[in-house]
Amino acid sequence: MAHINVPEGVPGIRSLVMFRPETGKHLYELAQVLLREDSPLCPADRELIAAYVSHRNHCMFCRNSHAAAARCLYHEAASVVDAVFLDMQEAPISEKLKALLNIAGKVQISGKAVTAEDIEAARQLGAGDREIHDTVLIAAAFCMFNRYVDGLASFTPTNADDYAEMGRRMVEKGYVLPGER
Repeated sequence: MAHINVPEGVPGIRSLVMFRPETGKHLYELAQVLLREDSPLCPADRELIAAYVSHRNHCMFCRNSHAAAARCLYHEAASVVDAVFLDMQEAPISEKLKALLNIAGKVQISGKAVTAEDIEAARQLGAGDREIHDTVLIAAAFCMFNRYVDGLASFTPTNADDYAEMGRRMVEKGYVLPGER
């Protein structure tokens, strides 16, 4: 049960933005820019970064919903999402994406945990400033989203089918307030 009076049965951040749409609107706009709008990182990789940080933060709602979106976006390669959760270094993803996920994991610990060596390793594998920037911002934002969702104990579904549907909705509609589009 949520710590505040939010709509019953509405999962995760959706119930929280319904509780306070004047702040939720900006959070959804940020998610839309970070995960769907222009970036040298494809949307699947950005969703994976969000899911990976949420996984490390033990935020099951954000982990599962963004993992579902990443799976939809990766299509036939959907299994990489679970491989990253199991062992990111052994997952069948590019070395550049591993370096970016390493940076995201460091941000999850503390922004100050990211070292010049982490950045240089990503650069050596072809990551540019924008990819590094977007990785750090997605990781930082999802630390905030995870704490928002878990700090208010919002409803977290346990049925995998619920998350698959959320993932499809996020891919098809993007990040819009409940009731829009």
